Parts: sequence; C-alpha cells; structure tokens
Amino acid sequence: MGELETLFAPTRVAVVGASNEEGSVGWAVTRNLIESFDGEVLPVNPQQSTVLGLACHDDVAEVTPIDVAIISVPVEIAVQEVREAAEAGVENVVVITAGFSEAGADGASRERELVAVAEEYDLNLVGPNSLGVMSTGVGLNATFAPAGAQPGNVSFMSQSGAFVTAVLDWAADRDLGFKDVVSLGNKAVLDERDFVAEWGEDPETAVILGYLEDVVDGRAFMETVRGVTAETPMVVVKSGRTEAGASAAASHTGAMAGSDEAYAAGFRQSGVLRVETVQELFDAASVLAGQPVPETESVAIVTNAGGPGVMTTDAVGDSTLSLSSFADGTIERLADALPGGANVYNPVDIIGDAPVERFETALEIVLADPNVGMAVVVACPTATLSFEDLADAVIDLQAAAEIPLAAALMGGSSTRSPASKLSEAGIPTYFDPARAVSSLETLATYGRVREREYVEPTTYDVDGERARSVLESAVRRGSSRVGVEAMELLAAYGIPTPAGEVVTDPDAAEAVAADIGGEVVMKIVSPDILHKSDIGGVELGVTPEEVADVYEDLHVRARNYQPDATILGVQVQEQLPLEDGVETIVGMNRDPQFGPVVLFGLGGIFVEVMEDTAVRVAPVSEPEARAMIDEISAAPLLRGARGREPVDVDALVEVVQRLSQLVTDVPAIAELDINPVLATPDGATAVDLRLTLDQEEL
Repeated sequence: MGELETLFAPTRVAVVGASNEEGSVGWAVTRNLIESFDGEVLPVNPQQSTVLGLACHDDVAEVTPIDVAIISVPVEIAVQEVREAAEAGVENVVVITAGFSEAGADGASRERELVAVAEEYDLNLVGPNSLGVMSTGVGLNATFAPAGAQPGNVSFMSQSGAFVTAVLDWAADRDLGFKDVVSLGNKAVLDERDFVAEWGEDPETAVILGYLEDVVDGRAFMETVRGVTAETPMVVVKSGRTEAGASAAASHTGAMAGSDEAYAAGFRQSGVLRVETVQELFDAASVLAGQPVPETESVAIVTNAGGPGVMTTDAVGDSTLSLSSFADGTIERLADALPGGANVYNPVDIIGDAPVERFETALEIVLADPNVGMAVVVACPTATLSFEDLADAVIDLQAAAEIPLAAALMGGSSTRSPASKLSEAGIPTYFDPARAVSSLETLATYGRVREREYVEPTTYDVDGERARSVLESAVRRGSSRVGVEAMELLAAYGIPTPAGEVVTDPDAAEAVAADIGGEVVMKIVSPDILHKSDIGGVELGVTPEEVADVYEDLHVRARNYQPDATILGVQVQEQLPLEDGVETIVGMNRDPQFGPVVLFGLGGIFVEVMEDTAVRVAPVSEPEARAMIDEISAAPLLRGARGREPVDVDALVEVVQRLSQLVTDVPAIAELDINPVLATPDGATAVDLRLTLDQEEL
C-alpha cells in the first residue's frame, strides 16, 4: 500500500459530530461503523455523554492517537474541527459536511480555508461534501450509506455519493464485491489521481472503477494512470459532458475536439477503459477481476442451440475479436466425440439433446486448441441439461485451461443459482450472448493496454525565437486571429510549406509570382475573414499575366463581403499538384483540463462534412501519431485505394508530431488549423493556416 494505507486500514476512527438523533448523518456514520468496523469507534460531540452506547468525547484531542477523523458537523464549524483534528496529530480526515464550493461564493471561500488547513498540516483530506469511505478488509464503513459493500477485489471511486449507494445496492444482487470505496466529494485535496496511485500499489485491488464528472488536472491524471494501468485495469464512466471548446470555437479543430473528445483521448492514451453505462462498468469489472488476459483475440463458441450460436457469432463479427479457426486435430476429435448432427466447426453446436457430459467433452477439446484464445458457452434450458451441473463443469474446465471464458445461460429462474456459482468462480454470466462477447472484448482491449509500450514524444530541433517573433507581430497588430500571414510559424517548426509571400500591392505580387514560376495560388489575407474560399477569396491556377488583376479582384471581393475587414494583403503561393495528393487536416484545440489536443483527419472542403478525424492529447508520440492516421475511415485513401499511389505517411506522421511540439511549446496558441495539409507520394505540405491567440499567454 501507499501513502493512504492508514485511511483504508485504520485501527481507531473518530466520528466528529456523532449523534443519537436517528436519521441524522452523524448517527448513520456512527451506527455503520459500530456494526461493521473491526477497530475502535470513538464518538466526538461535546453535547453528548454517550452515542449509541459508546462513551462520547468533547474533542478529538481526548481520543488521540486515531487514524481517521470523520467530520460530520454544521458547515460553520467544519473547518475549525478539521484544524483541531490536525493539531491533535490526525493524518486522515473525511469531511462529510456539505456547503462548500458546491454552495456558491461563501462555500467556495470556506473550501479555500479548508484547503489551507490541509496544506498547513499535510492532511490526507477526502471531500468535503463526501458520502464517506469504505474498506472491506477491516470492515470499515465510514459513510452514511444505507448498506455497506460486500468484500471483493474491486476498488471504486465516485464523484457522486448517490451513485455510490445505488451501485452498492445494484452490485449486491450480482455478487460483485469491493475492496475500497471512496466518495470523492468536492476533491478539495485528495482527487482521483491519489486513489489511482494508491490502488495501483494495493495487491488486493484487481480492478479500479470510477464514476467521474471531471478530472482536476488532465495531464497529471494521464501521467499517474499510465503507470498503473500497465498492471491494474481501470474502467471509468465519464459523465458531465460539456460544450466547452466546441460551439464557440473559431477553428474546425475547436468544434471537433471539444472537452469530451479530450477525455476520450486522454483515457485511451493512458490505458483507461471508458464505458457509457453502469451495466457496462460492472460487466467490465466482473470479467477483469475474474478472468485472465487472453493470449490471442480469437473466440470459440460452444452451444446446444443453433440460433443462439449464430447470434453469438454475429456478436463476435461486430466486435474487434475474431472467430477461432480450429486446428485439424480439434475438428477430428470433435467429430469423433459428438453425434452425427453436431457442427464440429466454430461455432460448435452439440445439438439440443446434449447432456452436461457432451458440453464438457466439447469444451475440453476446444479449450485445448492452440488457436483458441477465449471461449463462450451458450446454453438454453432443455430436459436433458442441468444448468447446475454445467456450471460445475465450466468452472473446472476453465480453471484447468486458464483461458478466459464467459457464459450465456439463456433462461430464467433456473439460471439464478448456476449463474451465482459461476460468478463466485470469476466467470461472467449473462442471458444475452452479445454481453458475453462484449465482456471478452473488454479483456482483449485491456490485453492491448498491457502490451503497449510507452514511447516518449520526439523532440525536434526548431527555431523557437523565429516562431515567437511571428506571433508577436500579430499581437502588435492587435489581432488574436491569424491566418496565412503566419505560415513562417510552421516553417520555424520544420513543417513544410509552399514557396510564397504575403504582398501588399500588385507589383510585388507579380514579382513573387515570377520568382515562383508557373501558375500560382492567390489568397486574401484577413484575420476577419475565416473562410476565404466561401467569399471568392482564393484563386487557383493564376498565370503570371493574371496576377495583378487577380490581386485587385480579391480586394474587391473582400470589401464587398465585409467593408470594415482588416486586409493585410494577398498571399501569392506556389501551386501544388492537388490531383496527386489527399487533402488532410492537422489541428489543435486547447482543452481546459488536458491542454493542447491534436486532431488529424480528412481535410480540405470535406472536413466539416465528413468529420472523419482522430484526436490525441499532446505531446503526441510517433506511435500515437501513426495510430491517428490509421484509424480514420479515409485511411485507405492514404494507403493508395483504387490504384492511387500511396501517400508518404511517414511525412504526415512527422507533421502531426511537429505540430504537437509547437502547441505544447507555445501556450499562447489557443486553436490552430492547418487545412489542408496536402499529402502526396513525395511528402506532406501545409497549404493553409488559421490560428487563435491567447495574447495574455505570449
């Protein structure tokens, strides 16, 4: 165990605010501790001589030393009670009292005082506004929940106290037990990182579960969790989705890489398995706590019913798993052991008259196949089959084979006792075969997390002073939105750009075009006109003879569209061979919790229509950048679909990494789009740029 060992394994617990008033929080916490705790319970309340039959004390100092103080007093005196506990030498404090930052300005002020006390005395403080904590290893139920947790190897934290009580009640009916349970409350001092780190060191915690509405520091969370999930799986339900960084964002990336996408990326990069519902949360907990991680992601199905077998096969097809291809010896053994009407290929259908012995024989053969990484047993009730006997056989066979297995017992009351027996043995059991497959998919997903090696992001040699100079010139103009006039920023970070310049008169435009040679692209440059192509502000294939006239035309169109727009000039740029490449987008939005979030996807005019993108929290490593490119639906276009020559994916990977370094190095960049980045067989070139500056950060 780590720094919070005495919080979860105390021997003496004081309840400050203990009460005889039935139904009060102080009464409920004291009662729960008396009924469950292996150690000593010490009520503290100067208004009482005894509480629930125990001698009551005037203050914490009378009962020291104690390991944990539970604070359940009126909010007006809560901070003072915490200070007195700290002065008495208490290291762990759980503040159940509400009325802090969740209750407006006055409450927020009280919470700042509470934090100051905790920092002064180096307290481990849970809450405030917490339901409390539980640890079944010592019978600790220091909460006002109506019932405690069953013992188990899952540790659970929640930002909602009500969610804790609901989950405990729900889990009790499903034979799911817990090691530790924490209601995080307002997370004024201890937050999710502290408990993840603690449980990652706890040999009795096999799985970490969480209900989170936010994280205090996304990047620090990722660093903590990344080291834990390599050994201990973590599954989270994340609610409280927000529109921050989305609807009001000026860039495509801001609209498509908002806060929830940042959480999804941060969880994925740090190995957290995210689920959407309570059922999925505890399906994942059951299989991760009870079954080994598979060596391969191929699934065998053994069933006594053809239809459910097909349903299970479809579920495998809909998942990231694959159906096992049996070795020839397995097929021969099944053919010898099963009746003529049976199907000896996967899914194995042992037909409806099968007794438990036939199930046992088929499953033993299948689990011995070297091509089988996981198995699903699907059984429907028949007069020839005892679900009780089937459960015993499945438990014995799975333990011997040490291959992950899930069961679908497709019945009603006849399945309850066998399902409970299987659950106690760590084998997840469902009515719906699709849930059985999904549970195995969760195992396989975690297996990939464990196998993944963390790679440090590449640090490129860049010209930081040149980049800063470009942005400072924008600030001097009083502009927070910057366009192609800042293309030099990308060049400073080694991102290839076309030849070209921003000019302020037709003669200069002709001179730049002459230096480039051949046809050019011309674009109006204005921080007030975001979508230049929509107003005719971009002209492609401009010949040297047309340059001066096009310069004037672009100005006229811009003035007609927005008379008061600031026009910085016209960019004259090398014409790239668009027909030879694929237009992509690389961008960034700065998330309030996770910082810069990098986006890659199909670009050009399709970015808003297709919304085919992948997102990661910066800094982005080479494997993560490559994974982003591989996972978009348009990836086949990059690999050379329909006879096209493949683009230079390595060049795209480098652009993503260099952009990631830029936005990590320069916090003043609030949003950024490079759209398009033209990917061709010969490289990747940034064609257009739009970014938003936070001038206070520069």
